[in-house]
Amino acid sequence: MSEKSHLSKNMINRRSLLGSSVAVGSAALAAPAIAEEKATIEWKMVTSWPKNLPGPGVTAQRIVDQVARMSGGRFQIRLYSAGELVPALEVFDTVAAGTAQMAHTASFFWQGKIPASVYFTAIPFGLLPHEHISWIEQGGGQALWDELYAPFGLKPVMAGNTGVQMGGWYKKHINGLDDLKGLKIRMPGLGGEVMRRLGATPVSLPPGELFQALQSGVLDATEFLGPWSDRAMGFQKVAKNYYSPGFHEPNGTGEAIFNQVALDGLPEELRAIVLEACRAENGRALAESDWENAGSLQLLQEEDGVTVKPYPDEVLNALRETTAIVLAETGERDPLSKRIYESHMAARQRLAPWSDVAMRRFMAARDGSS
Repeated sequence: MSEKSHLSKNMINRRSLLGSSVAVGSAALAAPAIAEEKATIEWKMVTSWPKNLPGPGVTAQRIVDQVARMSGGRFQIRLYSAGELVPALEVFDTVAAGTAQMAHTASFFWQGKIPASVYFTAIPFGLLPHEHISWIEQGGGQALWDELYAPFGLKPVMAGNTGVQMGGWYKKHINGLDDLKGLKIRMPGLGGEVMRRLGATPVSLPPGELFQALQSGVLDATEFLGPWSDRAMGFQKVAKNYYSPGFHEPNGTGEAIFNQVALDGLPEELRAIVLEACRAENGRALAESDWENAGSLQLLQEEDGVTVKPYPDEVLNALRETTAIVLAETGERDPLSKRIYESHMAARQRLAPWSDVAMRRFMAARDGSS
């Protein structure tokens, strides 16, 4: 072999060895990164809803699915519907204790524990969905909500919206205030307290128990959400009088609550993903609810024999007057409750004139009733 050939061969061998070394070194350096990319974080979500319930149940599942998709499978949340891990109305305490890292529910369920929580779902004659979102995101509502839940180690956020609610299902006609006296009705939040002061008997039950209670006579009436969710619950089978407006819930904000330690422990990008998945549901769920409610309302009337009725003026006037008293009392409980009450009322005062000019007048003009 010539000297030139021998030199060329040695150079090739050295290059091969160097290439192998670089490959091995690169593999060694890449191995931890690959392992990190494949590592998954697993959480539990508990909810207050029956599995895949149209509206909030669908929203909860969609949040879980979106988090998995947006994280490329790195962040997996297992959803437990009401009763699968804990009862529907124990999800707050479950997340506070760290047994589950998050929940999907509604803030007015915690009225007995933290009375001002009702403001973050809906209050009687309060904010419409778009107004509520504006208050939370632009009017200081989120900071007050955070402060309210902080003593429990929880972080709340909006997570879906079922829109404007209906007034409820009644076995008997409501012709005047006398028909409310002794009425056993499921109506959570401050709406239930308003009804109580007008002579009704509010009964607290989780969503999954409402149909049986209405069928058996434990309830004479119940509200829940809107036509889409209500029809899925089967209320039309045992009550045919469907009243409006939903004075008690002009907005249907769902809440996601996080164990603060668990949320803070997430990598920054995964924390952003789960919070944005919740936020995205506010618009998507509202659009879905409006569309499906419209279709289901038609089916309830045309196929199920349901009669949609307005509350009599006498009843609405009494509800409105009593609501003003009840709301004012909520602001007297403690300094934080007062700030929440005042903030909410200030938001309503600011937003209502614009909603009137921009929406009410347009709808009247569109319908030819202006």
